[in-house]
Amino acid sequence: MDMLNIHINDITQNELLSQFKEGFIVTPNVDHLVKLQKDESFYKTYQQADFVICDSRILYFFSKLLKHSIRETISGSSFFHEYCKYHKDSNHIKIFILGGKKGVAELAQKRINDSLRNPIIIGAHTPSFHIDEKESRQIAEIVNRSGANAVLVGLGAPKQEKWIVKYKHLMPQVKVWMALGATVDFEAGTLKRAPEIFRLMGLEWFYRFIKEPRRLFKRYFVDDMKFFWYFGKQLLGVYRNPFE
Repeated sequence: MDMLNIHINDITQNELLSQFKEGFIVTPNVDHLVKLQKDESFYKTYQQADFVICDSRILYFFSKLLKHSIRETISGSSFFHEYCKYHKDSNHIKIFILGGKKGVAELAQKRINDSLRNPIIIGAHTPSFHIDEKESRQIAEIVNRSGANAVLVGLGAPKQEKWIVKYKHLMPQVKVWMALGATVDFEAGTLKRAPEIFRLMGLEWFYRFIKEPRRLFKRYFVDDMKFFWYFGKQLLGVYRNPFE
């Protein structure tokens, strides 16, 4: 399904779990699509993703107005939990968690391993807020020493996606890269997900706004409102990719 300047895979969660053996996965939502109209480096990063899955019920609903829609929303945080469960009995999947505030990644590691009764998460690390070249190379060394072959990066968009594309070559043994934002906090239990009714109605964003109004007001009620303008242009057939 083509929405604005990206192609979103029409794939179900079960299909993705069975097909995702290696590659780089991104999870577009409304905020991503707005950023993808202005940030060319973010756009180029998206072009290198192997799987682009719809993380937003709003995008899912709006896709029904297009010639080709998508069958299912796959929340990044829900997918990671299912990914761990899917591979819990495998000795071949070793996951590293990168992101979160101090101690959060380690907490997520413990909670997941305890719930699955299997140490599938073999390492965790909290980077500084402003990761530079030196620290990035140190992180690569940490990941390499851990023996991980799958890495969850939760640094927020577009930082996490750009970081993966720029530095993944330093970790050649890692076959699976997941840019999944707040998933680290959800798995650690430090951030509560919206109740299911909010998610089904496409109001998870509103639930998060209620929890953090000062931080999220501008994103949701100023920046992301541009999506409706861009999407309206697509429906009218006058939208043009700003980077082509």
